[in-house]
Amino acid sequence: MKRRQLQKEAATWLLLLLWGLLESTATAAGGGRSLPQFSDDVLFRVNWPGNEFNLPTAGVLYREDHYVIMTTADKEKYKCVLPAVASGDEEEEKDYKGPSAAELLEPLFKQSSCSYRIESYWTYEICHGKHIRQYHEEKETGKKTNIQEYYLGNMLRKSPVLDPEQEDKDNEKDSVKEIPTKNIEGQMTPYYPVEMGNGTPCSLRQNLPRSSTVMYVCHPESKHEILSVAEVTTCEYEAVILTPLLCSHPKYRFRSSPVNDIFCQSLPGSPLKPHNLEQLEQQQEMLKMPLRRAKEEETSSAKEEKFSSIHKPVAVGSNQLLTVGTTHISKLTDEQLIKEFLSGSYCFHGGVGWWKYEFCYGKYVHQYHEDKEKGKTTVVVGTWNKAEHTDWAQNNEARAYQLRDDGQKTVKTVSHYYGHGDLCDLTGKPRQVTVKLKCKESDSPHAVTVYMLEPQICLYILGVESPVICKILDTADEYGLLSVPS
Repeated sequence: MKRRQLQKEAATWLLLLLWGLLESTATAAGGGRSLPQFSDDVLFRVNWPGNEFNLPTAGVLYREDHYVIMTTADKEKYKCVLPAVASGDEEEEKDYKGPSAAELLEPLFKQSSCSYRIESYWTYEICHGKHIRQYHEEKETGKKTNIQEYYLGNMLRKSPVLDPEQEDKDNEKDSVKEIPTKNIEGQMTPYYPVEMGNGTPCSLRQNLPRSSTVMYVCHPESKHEILSVAEVTTCEYEAVILTPLLCSHPKYRFRSSPVNDIFCQSLPGSPLKPHNLEQLEQQQEMLKMPLRRAKEEETSSAKEEKFSSIHKPVAVGSNQLLTVGTTHISKLTDEQLIKEFLSGSYCFHGGVGWWKYEFCYGKYVHQYHEDKEKGKTTVVVGTWNKAEHTDWAQNNEARAYQLRDDGQKTVKTVSHYYGHGDLCDLTGKPRQVTVKLKCKESDSPHAVTVYMLEPQICLYILGVESPVICKILDTADEYGLLSVPS
């Protein structure tokens, strides 16, 4: 019963705040225009920042005089600063007669400027209105620099500056049609798309050219940076560019957050947060505890891989795949896990984009994509053959060492060769992959980090790093072959 009373008081508190927001907005409007229409689309969040707090200066507008004084049933008093919710956005968008998005981007296309994003292996180059390129440079002392590059798209038409017909169409789109949006970092964001095609042929799509959509997004403090490049389907990419040029157009305007924050500061004699509200939050946390324990038990008993929330692709490609992800493998005992891993019955999975991959020690490396309608598409990157690996190890470094603090030499990585993958259309030869197993200490004893990249066409490197691997690296023989520790 008491919990129900606390919930009722918390709900009443928020309703009063919103009523204060309505009244404050009406006062600010001076009666000259109607109150804003509040709906579920306008979200609010109450914060209790304490007295030592400065109001945010970016995004939603806050003013020191835009507040209400709230008093709880226990006579606790709070000064709540309210956001100036823009009620005239729709009218402003409807009445906008300024330049179109294409016209606002004219300076960027006229300058023929380029933006760059450097990843751990690949560098991305977007020359606005010209092309999008992915490349890697290798410099060797006394030798010529080798550049591996792929064009992800070239401009299909003239820039909006030089194409009046397209400019008219863009003006019509800005004024009549809905502006496309995309979920960028958790927020639905409007963007202006520029299509690019005729890129480097893609062997996984019958040598069809690669293509990209470059999405220009308003960000008032940016300098035309590349926020991300992602492969959405095989050899089709999306790139996001942050630019201040679009921010003067109301339909592309930057909004800092989908949630409007209300900041409530306690007045002298009142606690940081209302006492009854703290009680309610504590009760809600206690109710969640049994559910959390049950979920943890279910996770620990499952024998399948559980991908953590920190999976993150840092760069993408089809033939030039570079994906990094961290996964927490099932909590078997170390001895059981090592035995199953070395027997090939426990496989590691990685990848969070279009392509994913599977590594089974001593068996194979696969790259695959699952589609509900078309089923599973699998590319064999490499298969294991002990004799072929032994021949390879005689000419390549199968073991790499490091010195410990005590001066002892220990194995840091081992490399294994997997050949006879599927035929590569661009080279006419089978794919092959070098698997690098590396010791990597972590707070989580069963964490595994995996990555794949392609330094040469259809020649791959698969990296696997984990504390589990630390326990077996010193068993490696002269060919880098591992065994269960005795």
